[in-house]
Amino acid sequence: MRKMFALAAALFLLNAPAQAQTAQKSGLTKLLESEIGRFAGPDGPYKGGIYIKHMTTGEEAAVNANDHFETASTFKLAMMVMAYQMQDRKELDLNARYTIKPSDMRGGSGVFRYHDMGGNPTWRDIITQMVITSDNVATDLMIAKVGGVAKINEWLKAQGYTAFHVNSTVFEFFRQRYEVADPRNKTLTTEELFALMSDVPMFVNPRKDMIARINAQLADKRVSDEMLKRRSQEQYWLAAVSPAEMGRFLEGIEKNTIASKEACEEMKRIMLRQQAGTRKIPHWLSVPVAHKTGEVGGVSNDVGMIYAKSGPIVIAFYTIGYTGLAADADDNLGRVARMVVEYFDGAN
Repeated sequence: MRKMFALAAALFLLNAPAQAQTAQKSGLTKLLESEIGRFAGPDGPYKGGIYIKHMTTGEEAAVNANDHFETASTFKLAMMVMAYQMQDRKELDLNARYTIKPSDMRGGSGVFRYHDMGGNPTWRDIITQMVITSDNVATDLMIAKVGGVAKINEWLKAQGYTAFHVNSTVFEFFRQRYEVADPRNKTLTTEELFALMSDVPMFVNPRKDMIARINAQLADKRVSDEMLKRRSQEQYWLAAVSPAEMGRFLEGIEKNTIASKEACEEMKRIMLRQQAGTRKIPHWLSVPVAHKTGEVGGVSNDVGMIYAKSGPIVIAFYTIGYTGLAADADDNLGRVARMVVEYFDGAN
């Protein structure tokens, strides 16, 4: 019943005179406020933030759009854009190849961690995996290739972004948990950390004693309690952004203004090949979606462009603090995305 009412209200507002919509908070904003206000887990509510812009009509809607959220892997779009700008300036050849070494291995998402050492992808391949499989090996390679965390933040600041910033490499972010268990673990190398996060014999077998010792440290409840507390503290996030700033960033890609037209078109093709997050923005949609997902403990995000029948829609959707099933949090993103498309395109 609630969904039928929301859809009826959306269709009415879609056909209302433009003057009536601009005289007060937009109808879409009201619908988004209502839906995001219902987000909840078994232990209480969690927070959502969203920014929407229809690129054909210019209509915008937002909820908590200037608040800071943990980016999770959505920050990887920054390195993609920086790399393509470098290509435009002929400072980087994306056709050049890089040989992956044991010290490049990272845990978490991606496919390079499952390959034999010595793979020789192009930088374009590395960018593609960073986006479509959220590959963490590729991510830290690209952070280094564009100049490091400080350089990324300098670039973001120069572009006028005040919320969007990166706190650490993926390696440093993953090492946090082990440092909480024992400050001496701050000396862990990339290969030692990968041994703790994988089952690859060449990394694990020589380090079995170290792995047993550190796993015993992690069993201390104080470690999990501290890591849970850090979820709400921005300085411990991988990166931070506001939905409005990510929306502006995406708009630059969609309008071919953040890099050359050729570069932007290639970036959009990469985002259209996304292999993760099918339960998020694209879940109930039958139109193409070029997007980048992100998730870490209590966080489910998805950002990109929905190619609706009425025109492209930029969407930057962030959530933080859920305590239930990740699939339920993902579904919430999908339901809201469907509502947004129905608002602009009408119900099928």
